[in-house]
Amino acid sequence: MTAIPATAFLYECQVRHVRAAPLRHSFCYRTYQWLADIDDLPRLPAGLRLLADFRPADHLGDPRRSIRDNLDRFLATRGIDLAGGSVTMLAHARVLGHVFNPLTVYWCHRPSGALECVVAEVHNTYGQRHCYLLRTDQAGRADAAKEFYVSPFFPVDGWYRMTLPEPGHRLALTITLHRPDGSTFAASVRGRRHPATASGLLRAAVRHPASTAAVSGRIRWQGARLYGRGLRPQPRPPHTPQEGMS
Repeated sequence: MTAIPATAFLYECQVRHVRAAPLRHSFCYRTYQWLADIDDLPRLPAGLRLLADFRPADHLGDPRRSIRDNLDRFLATRGIDLAGGSVTMLAHARVLGHVFNPLTVYWCHRPSGALECVVAEVHNTYGQRHCYLLRTDQAGRADAAKEFYVSPFFPVDGWYRMTLPEPGHRLALTITLHRPDGSTFAASVRGRRHPATASGLLRAAVRHPASTAAVSGRIRWQGARLYGRGLRPQPRPPHTPQEGMS
C-alpha cells in the first residue's frame, strides 16, 4: 500500500459560522481536511505521521476496531448493510498528537456505487459525539431534529437542514439550525481539492500550523467573545451514547 493512496485528497477550506440571534455574530477561518476511503486510509511514514494520523479512537465506536467496522456496526443497528460498498470520509487527521473534528462526514455507498446514506458525526468541545443518519436527496440535502448539545449558548431544540453533497473538485457543505423562536445558525465549509501528496501535505501544514489545535482554539475563543457580549451557557443535558458507539 502506498503511504498516501490515490483515492485520498486534501481540501483547503474556509469555514464560516453565522449566528443570527439573540445577537448577530459571525466568524470564519481557514484550515484543511482530508477526503479518504476508510478502507484505504493514508498510512504515512513516522516523520509525516505527526502531520496526519488516522485513529479509530478519534471517531465513532470501539477504539479497538477499525473505523470501517465501527461504521458498519452503527449502520447495522439502524437496519443498513452496505454489503462491502465503499465509504468516503471527510475529516481532520490527528496533527501533532491532537485532533478535533467538529464535523466528520461519511458518504456510504452500495457495491454498485450508488449512495445509500450519509452519516454526519458531530463532536462538541466537551469530548462527546453524536451521529446523524441522513437520507439525502439529489442535492445532498436532508433534515434532522437536533439531538446533541454543541454550542453552549443553544439548548438542544430545533432542527437542522444539512446540505452535504459528496465533494468533487469543490467542497460545499452547509448546516443550518432552525430554532423554535424562528432564529437560525449556519455553518458552512467551502474548499477546493488538491492532490494528497507528501509535498502537498507539507505545504498545507505550513500554511495552517497545528491545524486541529487551531480549530478548537478558535471555537473556544469565539465562545469567550460571546460570553463577553452577554450570552450565558444553556444547561448541558446528560448525553446517552448511541447504540453501537462508545
